[in-house]
Amino acid sequence: MDKLQSHGRARKVGYPTLVFVAGVFLLAGMLIASSTGSTKTAQAGPVPAINTTVPSFVDLAEAVGPSVVNIRVTKIQRTDLPSINDFDSGPFGDMFKEFFGDMARRFPRQYKSRGAGSGVIVNADGTILTNSHVVEGASEIMITLNDKQEYKAHVVGRDQKTDLAVIKVDAKARFHAARLGDSEALRVGEWVLAVGNPFGLSNTVTSGIVSAKGRIIGAGPYDDFIQTDAPINPGNSGGPLFNMRGEVIGINTAIVPNGQGIGFAIPINTAKNVLPELVSKGKVSRGYLGVNIQNVTQELASSLGLKNTRGALVSQVRQDSPAERAGIRQGDVIIAYDRKDIKDSHELAAVVAATPIGKTVPVKFIRDGKEMTANVRTGDLAMGEMKADEKKMAGVQPEGKWGIEVRDLTPEFAQRLGLKRDKGVVIVGVRQGSPAEDASLQKGDLVLEVNRQPVKTAEEMQERIKKVDKNSLLLLIQRGDGTMFLVLKAEK
Repeated sequence: MDKLQSHGRARKVGYPTLVFVAGVFLLAGMLIASSTGSTKTAQAGPVPAINTTVPSFVDLAEAVGPSVVNIRVTKIQRTDLPSINDFDSGPFGDMFKEFFGDMARRFPRQYKSRGAGSGVIVNADGTILTNSHVVEGASEIMITLNDKQEYKAHVVGRDQKTDLAVIKVDAKARFHAARLGDSEALRVGEWVLAVGNPFGLSNTVTSGIVSAKGRIIGAGPYDDFIQTDAPINPGNSGGPLFNMRGEVIGINTAIVPNGQGIGFAIPINTAKNVLPELVSKGKVSRGYLGVNIQNVTQELASSLGLKNTRGALVSQVRQDSPAERAGIRQGDVIIAYDRKDIKDSHELAAVVAATPIGKTVPVKFIRDGKEMTANVRTGDLAMGEMKADEKKMAGVQPEGKWGIEVRDLTPEFAQRLGLKRDKGVVIVGVRQGSPAEDASLQKGDLVLEVNRQPVKTAEEMQERIKKVDKNSLLLLIQRGDGTMFLVLKAEK
């Protein structure tokens, strides 16, 4: 009992001291916390409230659905069957002609193929924006609205470089047109809605977010794609990508076949730039400088004595081009065009293309460490490319004995033709009624051999043909994934 009392007295005596000590520590802690808190606030501001609620797309899907169309395309394709004239003379040739000639004559040399895609109405008069590859080579186009009404349509204009096309409904009616937004204002992380007809499943709505902007995927010279994880499948091509305000901010165009949640759309601002010319002229005119350019890497910058990697390095100046006439040389680094700073070669290509033909613009560049400026009068890209193609053409002209025109295959031309290889000799022209046409040669065929001798360039093929002293020419060609021998017979 005494111990308990004694203990109680000891506790009572210690209270003031404990209270004082606790107060000192509490005050010190508050001062330290206040100091630390103010330091953190100065370093990083308060994090804004984040809305993690998934939006409802019901009203949006209902509002934009009437502006999306299903596109069905019919194309006329040629068969790869050889002509009866491909069989050589002699006993075996005559035998083949006797047994298979009638069948070959009756077998159709052409057939119809069908494809599908999507589009978006951009004008109430029935003007529709879609992908160029959807309607390329179309002999007939049918569009279906979301209310199942069907109309015929025709191609107004196509632009392969951006893979955009305009078609128009063949009917005097008013249609529900979509509103076009501003893809520059689009932010990574925004919700988007893709509407189209994947695998023929009309009016399919999928959602996702903007995964990235400004993607370059090697589809063309003006790549600037929006990447999204909204599911995009075959048949979605040409369909719209909407933001949450119901505005079109992209045209769905490509997917990564082996990837999941990786789709690409052409920014609507790109479409808005080419739309007026496609509607009025059916094609797009672009400015032309006449240079081959590349990005400036860190290694190149060090070698050229540059302070940074800004600009576009001129690797080649084409003969008689606007750049050559203005005095621009190989090795110059273009850092500004028409008073706009140039970040890289991709940006330069885009701003040159957007320049009106015939406009004179100041071009600032670095040469031997010094900044210089030249005034360049822009040319026409189509004319520039035509001149370049003419210089690459070789030897066997359509009006020649055999009626074929060939050229060296380049990576760009191979991509244009859909070929897997990028070197060799390609047929680019076949004269009507010529031995080449009789032998069923086609544009896009690759010539591998002439009279059993391999050829790798158009010039080499020309030399081989010059040495032919007979009225027949044996070619080994590649068409698609297969190869075949064809015999050209000239008139005696």
